[in-house]
Order: sequence, then C-alpha cells, then structure tokens
Amino acid sequence: MSSAASAPVHFPKLTLPQGFSRTFPSLENRNFRLLLSGLLVSGTGGWIQRIAQDWLVLTITDSPTAVGIVTAFQFAPTILLGLHGGLLADRLPKRTLLLATQVSMSLTAAVLAVLTLTGVVQVWHVFALAFVLGVIAAVDNPTRQSFVSEVVQGPQLPNAISLVSCTFQIGAMTGPVIGGVLMSTLGAGYAFAVNALTFVAPVVALSLMRGTPARRSFSPATNTDGPVAPAPQARAGLTYALQTSTVLWPIVMAGAFGFFTISLPVTLAAFAKNEFHTGASGLGLLNAMVALGAMGGALTTARRQRPLRLRTVGYAAWALACAMLLAAAAPQQLLFTLLLVLVGAANLGFLTKAQSLVQLATVPHLRGRVVGLYMLVFIGSGAVGGPVVGWMAETYGARVALLVSGVVPALVTIIVCRHLAHLGSLRVSLSTISVRLPRVSVTPRG
Repeated sequence: MSSAASAPVHFPKLTLPQGFSRTFPSLENRNFRLLLSGLLVSGTGGWIQRIAQDWLVLTITDSPTAVGIVTAFQFAPTILLGLHGGLLADRLPKRTLLLATQVSMSLTAAVLAVLTLTGVVQVWHVFALAFVLGVIAAVDNPTRQSFVSEVVQGPQLPNAISLVSCTFQIGAMTGPVIGGVLMSTLGAGYAFAVNALTFVAPVVALSLMRGTPARRSFSPATNTDGPVAPAPQARAGLTYALQTSTVLWPIVMAGAFGFFTISLPVTLAAFAKNEFHTGASGLGLLNAMVALGAMGGALTTARRQRPLRLRTVGYAAWALACAMLLAAAAPQQLLFTLLLVLVGAANLGFLTKAQSLVQLATVPHLRGRVVGLYMLVFIGSGAVGGPVVGWMAETYGARVALLVSGVVPALVTIIVCRHLAHLGSLRVSLSTISVRLPRVSVTPRG
C-alpha cells in the first residue's frame, strides 16, 4: 500500500461566521456541537413520547388526574435519588454515565412501543415504565447538566447552558407537532417507537467526542484550582446550597414554579379536551406554541453578555407569573393560544437564568451534587404537583388550574424578593428621569 493511501485524512476545521460566533461563542467547541446535536434529536423524541403518553392515558382513563399521576411516577424518583445521581455525576466519568442512560431510556421507550403496538398496554404499564424512566432520569439530568461545564469552560459556559435549553425547546416545539401527527395517523405506539430510535443520535455524538478536558477541583480554602479530593457525601451539595444565597434562592423559586409548570402539559391537555374540544392535534398545537415562545426566550438569553445576579432571576420569575395569569384570563381560544408563546418565553427565560446562576455560583467539585439538588427540587416539586394540578383541572376546570399555577409562585416570589431586599437593606423608591426628544430644525445644505 502506498504512503499516500495510508496517510491520515484531516477534515477542515469548521469556522463559524464572525457575527454568529459572537452571539453563540460556545458553538466553536467541537465537542459541544456534538453534544448539542445529539440532545436536539433525543429531546425532540422525548417530547413526542411525552405528548403521546399523556394522550394515551387520557384516552384510556378519561381522567386528567391519571395524567398527573403519570407525571408523578416519572418525576418522583428524582426526589429519592436526585442527590445520589449528582454524587454519581461527581465521582464517575460523565460521558460513560450518559452513554448508559441514553441506551437505557431507548430500551424503556421500545418496551412501551411494543406494548402499545400489540394492543396489550394498560394504564399500570405506563405508570411502571414512567417510574423506570424517572429512575434513569435521576442520574441522567445532573450528569448531563454538569457535563456541559466540562465540555465548555470559562466565560462561554452561560452561553452553552442557554443553547442547551434552546435545543430542548426546539424539540418541545417540533416534538408535540410530530407526536400529534403520529397519534392521529398511525397511533401512539409509533410515537414511542420513534422516540426509541432518537437516542441513537446522542450515543453516536458521545462516542465521537475526543479530548474532553479532565475535571478540575476547586479549593474553597485557597480560592484556587487544585487537586482537591471531592467530598464523598451526597449531602455536601445540600450543605453548600444552604450556605450560598446565589444557589439557595434560585432553587427555592425554581421549586415553586416547577410544582406547576412541569405539569403545564397536563393543564393544556385538559384545555384541548374539555375547553376547546380540539383533540390530540389541538394539544400538539398548544404545546408547540409554548415551545415556540421558549425557543425565542432561549435565543434571547443566549445573547446576554451581562453577568447574572439574584435580582435578574427575580425579575424573570415575575415575568413568568404574570404571563401565566394573563393566559388564564384569556377569554378566547385564539388569544389563549397566542399568550402561550409569552408563557413559553418567560418560562424558559426564568429557568435558564436560575440554572445558570446555580451552576456558575457552585464550586466545580460539588457541581454535580448541587445540580442534582436543583433537579431534585424542580422535578420533585413537579412530581408532587402533577396529581394536584390534574385534580384541580378535573374538579374546577383547566382555567382555574392555570390561574392557581400563576398565583402561588407569584406569592413565593414576593416572599423571596422581600427577604432579599431586607437582607440588602433595599427599599422601593421613585426616581425622576429625563427624556431627550428629537426636534425638527433647518440647516444649510452640505
């Protein structure tokens, strides 16, 4: 064989346009591009399954409460295992863990697809498989979120976190539409099968990654990077969060909103079935409108250059609460559907800011556990809130459920912001501003 034939092949380096790279600097990282592309495909599949799963249970039982119970089964394991999942993320290679979780989630979706396509599926099957998926997600979520900080480091990290949220929302926008089409034409079983196939993308992407930087631990005592052994206890993340205000209060607000917003598809399913009578395709449209707004919110957040502060998260929480209250008060279907875009944008803006601040404020050797705590509070509150929101939608109507979903988090935000203002000796005051307006004048030519 000639030397020319055996010479290695070098592929040209991808160069992003200058304006694009300034807006999304994290995309210059090859490993991050691979991770992002895999998450985009699997995230779309996850939303296909979520919509198909909710509609399948609603069709079988005719009960929004049962749909909320599915949500509880899927997210309850995070309450029990969230901190331990974060500990695994800190102690084991994250890329290997992610490969294992992606394959496991694919097998779970495949089992549900077989049960549905063969016509033997029952509600308890969906409950059981949702619980299995929740156990896997309790490890996958903190591992995936903290893995981003290993692939992308330094000032590009907030941009990377925003883009991960953006891909999730792109999937949330396209997934419900695809899921609605699949359910209305082929059935829910094919939607589950498509989701099982989408996990091939992240497995391939993770396998192609090369040169992921080794983890570096942070020494709180010396305030420098160094070879500090990570604390072995899962509760170390809880202790750190309780002692760090920039971690604690975003987690508290995320838990308040997670109780209701994670179950938003449950409320929207009740709107589609009982309020608007639009069926599965109408449910897909409502979820797609939320995702459309969320994608816009993610792109806006990704362009942010100023550092995050607690007050920034507080403002974003207020925007989300107001958006949900406006949607609940919308008298017509068209206006309600349009306001869901605002809900999606505000929801994504708040969650991205809260999660970004938590990750950036956490020392690296505890990041997996702190992210696990964040996911425990956020998803765990959603697991508890799922049946509650479903019961409210079934008993008092979807509109009342959405109204409460805005009022309660707004009250929590008031309490948190008032507490922070008291700690900082701040008060609300009025100040005057001057506005300079242009006026018409005549000037010589040239």
